Amino acid sequence: MKRKTDPRHQDRINTVKVLFEKEFRQENYKLEASSIPAQILKKRKVIDDIIVKNAPAWPIAQIAPMDLAILRLAIWELLYKKSREPYKAIIDEAVEISKQYGSQSTGSFVNGVLGSLVKTQPKIVN
Repeated sequence: MKRKTDPRHQDRINTVKVLFEKEFRQENYKLEASSIPAQILKKRKVIDDIIVKNAPAWPIAQIAPMDLAILRLAIWELLYKKSREPYKAIIDEAVEISKQYGSQSTGSFVNGVLGSLVKTQPKIVN
């Protein structure tokens, strides 16, 4: 059973916090190029297009910044991270973080978007 003190869990939370903060502090906010948040932000346009495709009822401008940060991290992990964990673990972590930092409905929203992505991207399951 995973614990909230698991270093991977803490790394994910820290990454989500940086992505969330970046939404509000655009200028003079530098990230180390090799950091996970920087890697996610390099793929932001592609990741946001994936979010729009898998959450068609929600325009990206109407999605809460915390929800976006969680989705961006999870989608990056599912599609771009070099050493990937099982997709179920990534989705479970995203849902857990969303329950902790998002609104009451964030967990089900994140689960739905990521579930839709998994159904349309067979390479994730393999």
